Amino acid sequence: MTAIAHAGYMTGRHLRVLARQPWYIAFTLLQPLIYLLIFGALFEKASLIPGFGSDSYITFLTPGVLVMSALFTAVWNGMNILEDMKRGTLDRFLVTPVWRGALIAGPIANAAVSSLVQAGVIFGVGTLLGADYEGGIAGVTVLILASLLLTAPFAAFSNAVALTARQEETMIGLANFVALPLTFLASGFMPLDLAPNWIQTAAKFNPVNWALEAGREALSAAPDWGVIGIRLGLLVVVGTVLFTLATSAFRSYQRSI
Repeated sequence: MTAIAHAGYMTGRHLRVLARQPWYIAFTLLQPLIYLLIFGALFEKASLIPGFGSDSYITFLTPGVLVMSALFTAVWNGMNILEDMKRGTLDRFLVTPVWRGALIAGPIANAAVSSLVQAGVIFGVGTLLGADYEGGIAGVTVLILASLLLTAPFAAFSNAVALTARQEETMIGLANFVALPLTFLASGFMPLDLAPNWIQTAAKFNPVNWALEAGREALSAAPDWGVIGIRLGLLVVVGTVLFTLATSAFRSYQRSI
């Protein structure tokens, strides 16, 4: 119960900070909305390619942009830890008996709420542009759940990097190095059946693609819940591993102070 209480306190702290800067979420929406509007128009005719698998490119694109937005929100999450380091807040927390996992859970919850708000806006804009899904509310719920399960492990990874590197330049470089390849080695913008074989192979081991496969399958007319369950389960496993890694990274940080 103590661990849960600590995690709840740290989550509340970060959500209060988020509530004080709503423009942060607005600015983080700019890039995904640009992708949705420009890519949606630029590749509108892509759905006519034989084997594309969808009659509407915007219907195909919207889940891809939603998941991409969750990924980018997550990989920048370590900036919260770096800010706490600068101000000395993190050091003060570390001399208290607070559960170290709570110091990671707070920023992750912050990223999850940001991703949730972004998901609602992106899906709404996609629907206004003509995206249509036969999976209904259940399918949308699974897609958003998949995006949140993607947010958690990469936010944890981002915090582990922040605790280890302790430099904004390293954080910025690594965030782009991780997020961009993972985004394009997945089926966010084009079906994998139309991609080179090496991209298809890489996508099998890409958590971003797991989230996309789970979401798109749930949005289909006849979802295969076995496939969905496996993809979501893999995201939970990755999240557990990276959360443990991020928590253990405090040892490296404490040895340096």
